[in-house]
Amino acid sequence: MRTIKKISILLMIFLVACNSKNKENHNGHEMADKTIFYTCSMDPQVKEDKPGKCPICHMTLSPTKKNDEDPNEISLSKPQIRLGNISTQSIVASQSSLKQSYIGTLAINQEKINSVSSRAMGRIEKLFFKTVGDYVAKNQAVYELYSEDIAIAKQDYLTAYKQLSMPGDFGKNAKNMLASAKQKLLFYGLTNAQIESIKTNKDVSPNTIFYSTYSGTVSEIIATEGSYVMEGGAIIKLADLNSLWLETQVNVNYVKSLKIGQIASVTFTDFPDKIIKTRVAFINPEINPDTRLILIRMEIPNQGLQLKPGMQAAVKLTQSNVKGLFIPIDAVIQDENASYIWVEKRPGVFENVMVETGIETNGMIEIKSDLDTSKKVVITGAYAINSEYKFRKGSDPMAGMKM
Repeated sequence: MRTIKKISILLMIFLVACNSKNKENHNGHEMADKTIFYTCSMDPQVKEDKPGKCPICHMTLSPTKKNDEDPNEISLSKPQIRLGNISTQSIVASQSSLKQSYIGTLAINQEKINSVSSRAMGRIEKLFFKTVGDYVAKNQAVYELYSEDIAIAKQDYLTAYKQLSMPGDFGKNAKNMLASAKQKLLFYGLTNAQIESIKTNKDVSPNTIFYSTYSGTVSEIIATEGSYVMEGGAIIKLADLNSLWLETQVNVNYVKSLKIGQIASVTFTDFPDKIIKTRVAFINPEINPDTRLILIRMEIPNQGLQLKPGMQAAVKLTQSNVKGLFIPIDAVIQDENASYIWVEKRPGVFENVMVETGIETNGMIEIKSDLDTSKKVVITGAYAINSEYKFRKGSDPMAGMKM
């Protein structure tokens, strides 16, 4: 009886031991299933299939398990974070002073161009200005015109003037004819002095000299000597260079931050000490489909005519209290397929997030995408994380992704 009890006790101990051993073996299999390789936190390029020491730094290798990281995540040790100069900041919108710089070119103000046109049909006998860039003063002779219509009007005026001294109705009718003929000559563009000179001339000349009613610089010569012009035909164009346009091209991403009337500071390469404050006067509503650029324009005062069309200028536009999420430009990884940033998902674990970017200003770039405010964005060391990710995974974080 006593022997049977001893056998029963030994059997129970054996069963319990076997059960424990099976659990240990089972746990060992689970660990083996989860373990892919052993690596070093300081030298992640070391990958061994069994525990041991790192052959480089001699630290104990750590097991890397399945599902430790999502495909777009990477874990870094504290020494790696320190050596990579990796820092983060909370994801919060802020107000920033937006400063943008552009290079523009001075051009003739098209609103300040006046055209000297023929007041009657005829032939250009002489042009007094034949070179673009010549300055024409007000009341200066511009061209001489041969016109039969004007010659007839001159003859009518002279005839009426001679009949003024005739008695009776002849004299009265001549007075009315004289007034009518003078009005016609004024319509043709003759001055009062030219009309008065007809009275003293024995013969009426079909040629008439015309004078400019504006002052300005010749920007275009349309007619030539010996050519015929119709009534209203342009002879030359005069530009008032006391006011110029400054035109520049702006990336379409920045247009939303621009407004008509926005203050601009303008400097010139040829006059480094000259600074002009002006405002945005025009924003072209049409986008250039080839360059994705939009033209904006400012009006520049040019007293003394120091500035010349064709000169280049630097334009600085400032807009205060622009609200948005701005991070350093170096924090954004940009390639041909997408733009993305790294965020700290949890201590030591970083995740790449594809983002849409906006304007750039003062070394900062706008993030237009909605981000999880519970996480922190990497503001320094983003490229170090990216390089480590490529080294470990053997692929780009956003491979195959497109914006």
